[in-house]
Amino acid sequence: MSVIGWLQISLLFLAVLVVVKPLGLYMAAVLSGERNVLSTILGPVERGLYGAAGIDPAREQGWLAYTLSMLAFSIAGFALLYAILRLQTWLPLNPQGFGNVPPDLAFNTAVSFVTNTNWQNYGGETTLSHFSQMMGLTVQNFVSAATGISIALAVTRSFARSAVPTIGNFWVDLTRSTLYVLLPLAVLVAVAFVAMGLPQTFRASVEATTLEGVKQTIALGPVASQEAIKQLGTNGGGFFNVNAAHPFENPTALSNYLNIFAMLSVSAALLYTFGQLVGNRRQGWPFIAVTYAFLIIGVGVVYWAEAQGNPILSQLGLDPALGNMEGKEVRFGQAMTSLYATVTTGLSDGGVNGMHGSFTGLGGLVPMFLMQLGEVLPGGVGSGLYGMIVFAILAVFVAGLMVGRTPELLGKKIEAREMKYAMLAVLILPAAILGFTAISAVMPSTVASIGTAGPHGLSEILYAYTSASGNNGSAFGGLSGNTLWYNTTLGFAMLLGRFAYAVPVLAIAGSLAAKTRASASKGTFPTDTPLFVGLLIGIILILGGLQFLPALALGPIVEHFAMLSGQTF
Repeated sequence: MSVIGWLQISLLFLAVLVVVKPLGLYMAAVLSGERNVLSTILGPVERGLYGAAGIDPAREQGWLAYTLSMLAFSIAGFALLYAILRLQTWLPLNPQGFGNVPPDLAFNTAVSFVTNTNWQNYGGETTLSHFSQMMGLTVQNFVSAATGISIALAVTRSFARSAVPTIGNFWVDLTRSTLYVLLPLAVLVAVAFVAMGLPQTFRASVEATTLEGVKQTIALGPVASQEAIKQLGTNGGGFFNVNAAHPFENPTALSNYLNIFAMLSVSAALLYTFGQLVGNRRQGWPFIAVTYAFLIIGVGVVYWAEAQGNPILSQLGLDPALGNMEGKEVRFGQAMTSLYATVTTGLSDGGVNGMHGSFTGLGGLVPMFLMQLGEVLPGGVGSGLYGMIVFAILAVFVAGLMVGRTPELLGKKIEAREMKYAMLAVLILPAAILGFTAISAVMPSTVASIGTAGPHGLSEILYAYTSASGNNGSAFGGLSGNTLWYNTTLGFAMLLGRFAYAVPVLAIAGSLAAKTRASASKGTFPTDTPLFVGLLIGIILILGGLQFLPALALGPIVEHFAMLSGQTF
């Protein structure tokens, strides 16, 4: 580790912290329908979309209607994307002449992008046409992220309102999230990416001559526009197979910095938006404090582990001074690769600028564990916020048990109905991760897909289902996932992680919205204090750690101690 490395990490976290309040206030205003700086330009577009779709923006929905609208929109998005992938050969903008995507891979990919996961069992530059990348994947990058923001907004309203049967209008929330938040920011970031050297062209490729005189074909395409929303919407799916390690996706240290900043900014600012909309700005800061605590500790552990080098190689006489550089780009080094890995897994982004499977045992453990904590640090755009609220509900419930009072969060009593829905939501992740991992770890046909034997091979399988169920999308590396079994089961894991979690969350929103909001009293447990931050951290750790520690002990933890003793598998 170095002072320069820590300075880079610190400046990034500071930059995000600076934009949290202004961006959070902006989103609170536009998502509430207030007039803003873009209203003159985008207002007519918004009203035109409502008119074309037959939507009355003043008509609100109850939680069930809101949920059904969200599910119907997601199903339609899946069907459209699946059709684009299966009919790719006959669609325009296919200068490479790529064929149709096989059914199981098309299913996996369509589910992946509709659920904001962006798991990729294919190489983008060798599989998908420009049309599929733009009209299929990039469109879903916008609307899947906007869907997450919409759900978070509905949950936020349930705390801000008192004794009402509605939680908003899904179609209005979806439209405003896309038009006023994601689209303008994506345009700005895309222009910045182009200035930094990312391609934005309809050309299929360019011919280059290497220093050895060999002709090389280098794939091109509309990369910058997809990269912008990939990060802002915490999608993570790359235009190229090696994602942000590719020089056309992430050419310089500056573009790497912008990548990390973009993926953190909107999700972190939404935590402040929550406080603004519920009428207590201080309420967003505990969530931000929890996020920063986990991310700083996480990046510290990964950076330390990678800077120590590989103990096995050190015992063979390799100088450990440069640390573990396997699987890393030299233009980023340990510090920025460690930061990228921590942020992308604390979020549900999934983009990578290094190979997580090439990290040391301890270095690979942290990204996996951060995903298993529920992707709430700060999680995906929108999904991280409503995931954090679920943990907050559990935290005040525990606090209520300790003092013998009915738990309360922001004036809303947390009773049996809300607790049942909250527990249903948090049990989805371990059921999907551990269930699918257990089956895949014992079937000969699925074990044959791992790249390394022993605990590292188990980590490959465990990481894959952790990433899919958490709607992250990053891969440990080494696992050959493009098989009928993995394409199908990973797809179902993504569906469970997104919708089996979101539906009970919206049910909680409907239940809370119907309750009268009580004023704080002397007996109210404050949820904007350091005490609540500590309690919330404890709840997240207990639910994540106790459920997944046995599986982690068989994978990365065993690998860590084996490396220390010089043992290989």
